[in-house]
Amino acid sequence: MTRAFSKILIANRGEIACRIMRAAHDMGYATVAVYSDADKDALHVRTADEAVRIGPPPASDSYLDVAALLTAAKRVGADAVHPGYGFLSENESFAAACMAAGLVFIGPTPASIRAMGNKAAAKRLMIEANVPCVPGYQGADQSDATLAAEADRIGYPIMVKAAAGGGGRGMRLVSRAADFIQAVSTARSEATNAFDSGELILEKAVVDARHVEVQIFGDTLGNVIHLGERDCSVQRRHQKVIEEAPSPAVSPQLREKMGAAAVAAAKAIAYCGAGTVEFLLDSSGDFYFLEMNTRLQVEHPVTEEITGLDLVAWQLRIAAGEPLPLQQDQIRVEGHAIEVRLYAEDPARNFLPQSGTVHTWAPAAGAGVRVDHGIRSGQAISSFYDPMIAKVIAHGRTREEARRRLVRALEETVLFGLQNNKAFLVDMLNHPVFAAGGATTAFIGAHFPPGSEAASGRAPSARALALAAALHYERSARRVSPLVASWDSSGAFAKPLKLSVGDCTIPVTLLACGADGYRVTAEGGAIDIELGDLDDGVVRFSSDGVQSQARVAFDGDTLYLAVAGESLATRETSHEIKGAAERDGDARLLAPMNGRIVSVLARAGDTVKKGQRVVILEAMKMQHEIVAGRDGMVETISVKEGDQVATRQILAALAVEPASLPGG
Repeated sequence: MTRAFSKILIANRGEIACRIMRAAHDMGYATVAVYSDADKDALHVRTADEAVRIGPPPASDSYLDVAALLTAAKRVGADAVHPGYGFLSENESFAAACMAAGLVFIGPTPASIRAMGNKAAAKRLMIEANVPCVPGYQGADQSDATLAAEADRIGYPIMVKAAAGGGGRGMRLVSRAADFIQAVSTARSEATNAFDSGELILEKAVVDARHVEVQIFGDTLGNVIHLGERDCSVQRRHQKVIEEAPSPAVSPQLREKMGAAAVAAAKAIAYCGAGTVEFLLDSSGDFYFLEMNTRLQVEHPVTEEITGLDLVAWQLRIAAGEPLPLQQDQIRVEGHAIEVRLYAEDPARNFLPQSGTVHTWAPAAGAGVRVDHGIRSGQAISSFYDPMIAKVIAHGRTREEARRRLVRALEETVLFGLQNNKAFLVDMLNHPVFAAGGATTAFIGAHFPPGSEAASGRAPSARALALAAALHYERSARRVSPLVASWDSSGAFAKPLKLSVGDCTIPVTLLACGADGYRVTAEGGAIDIELGDLDDGVVRFSSDGVQSQARVAFDGDTLYLAVAGESLATRETSHEIKGAAERDGDARLLAPMNGRIVSVLARAGDTVKKGQRVVILEAMKMQHEIVAGRDGMVETISVKEGDQVATRQILAALAVEPASLPGG
C-alpha cells in the first residue's frame, strides 16, 4: 500500500530532529520543525524549511501537547509526522491522532505501540510467546504491601521500574528490604511526572550482566528482519552512556539466537518500522527479554556505521508503503563502531545535569568520525529537557581502531561554557576493562563510583595551569600596568596569582622571561611557557621547548582552555574576597540547577539531620534530592511545590547556630 507524503513535521527537538531532517532532505522531502519558547533559536529550528512555535518551555505544554502539534502540521500543510525518540514517540494516542488527522505516522501502528508500550503487559505477552524473561512481578495490584511481598518472594537485589516509560526515569535498584518502600515512592513519583502513570513492575536484578539489544525492522507486508545487536552495558542512572556494535560478548551463534528471538517478538505484534528488542545477557550466555522500544533508538548510528545503511531513510521508505530494502541474508556487517553520549552534567557531583549557554562548540571531524548534535555556539541549554547534547561516533576496521579514533575525536571536540562529561568519557574508553571488551552494567559503579577520585576526573596538569596563568596575565594585568609585585632573588619581578578551578583555588607565581615568555611556579614545580600567535581561538605556545597549540576563549573573566585532550575553565581570583554567604554555605540549601519544585518535605521550625531530604527538585527529566548539609533547625523554607527555581536560588535555610536536637 503506497502512502505518499511530501512534507514531514518532526515532533521532536535537538540532535534527533536535525538527524531526521538530514535524511529527509537527502530524499527530497520538505521538513517542519516545532519549538518551545526555550528553543526558538535552536539549531533544529534553523535547519528545517519551516518552523512553528507550539508553546512555553515545559514539555507538557509544548512537545507533549498533541493538539498543538496537530495544529502546527495543519498550519503548514505537513502530511507526515516523525516522532523521533522520547516525548510522544511511543504514545499510541499520538500515533492514532496523527492517523485520524490524515497524517502519515512514521512509526509502528498504535496497536503495536500499545502492545509494547507498557512493560508489564509486554512482559506478559513475551512470556506467552516463550521469549525468555527476567523473573519478576508485573501484576495489577500496585499497593506498597503487595509490591513489598513480591520483592521478598523474588529476592534482593531487585529492580523497580516504571511500567510506562524508559530512559532511566522511574527506575531504582534496591539492595535490601529496608530501602524498598522509599525506592517505590520515589520511582512512582518520578514515573507519574515523566509518563503520567505511576504503575511499576519488579524484576530480579541480574548482577554483572550486559545490556544487549537487537535492531529490527518490519514492513507493511509482514516481513521482519534484524540488523544485528548493540552492546549498551555502560550506563549511569540506568541511562546508556557508551554503545557499540557488534557486542564484544556475542558470538555468531548467540547473535543468531538473539536475532531470532527479536524477530519473533516483533512478528508476534505484526510490527512495522524501526524497533529495538532489549535483552539482559548474563555471564553464562543466557539472555532475558527486558522490553521493546517501538521507535528509533539514540544509539542507531553504530548500527548504521557497521551496516552502511541509513535507518531513518528506511523508516521513511516503509512509512511510504515500500517493502524492506533488503532481506536477512543480504545484511552485511563491516568493522566496529562505538558511540558516546556527550552530556551537560557533572560526573564529580553524581552526574548532576547542568544548564547554561554554549560559549564555543566545535565538533571533531576526520576519518571514521561522526558527530550527531543539535547545538551551536551561543545556544542556551535549558533545564527543561534531557541533558544529552551530542553523540560522538567512531567506526574502524577493528574495535581497537574504533576506540582509538573515538578517544581522539573526543579530545578534539571543543565544548566551552558548560560543565560536561567529555573527560569522563575519555577515561572510560581508556580503562583497561572497557578496552578489553569486558564492561558490564556494573562497570561505572565498580570503576567510577560516585565521589571517587576516578569519577571526579583528573586534576589540571601543571602545563595547563601554567598556560592558563600566562593567558590570564596577558589579557588583563600586563595590559593595565607593568609586571609589578614582589622582588625575586633572581632579579626579576614575581607576580602571585590565584586560579579558581571549580571549587578549588590554586596559587601560582608568574615570572616574566622575555617579551612573551613566563616561568610559572605552582605546587608541582616550575613550567616555562612562551606564547605565540592567537588566531581564531587557537593559541600556539611552547612549553619547556615543545611546541603545541590550544583552543582558548574568554567569557567575561572566565578562561576556557582545551589542550592535549584536557579541558578546564579558570578565573583569576587574586583580589576576590570570600563573602559571608559562602562561608556559611552549609546553612543554605541552594538549587543546583534550574528546575521545578516537586515536593517540600520540611517546614520552618523542624529539626533535621545531616543528609535528610528537605526539597525534591525536578530538572532535565530527573528528580534531585536536596538534603540538609548539617544537623540543625529549619529557619526558612523559601519555595513551595510547583515553583520554578533558578540555579543557586535559596530553597531553604538552617538556623545559623545548630539547634539542640533530641539526644544531642
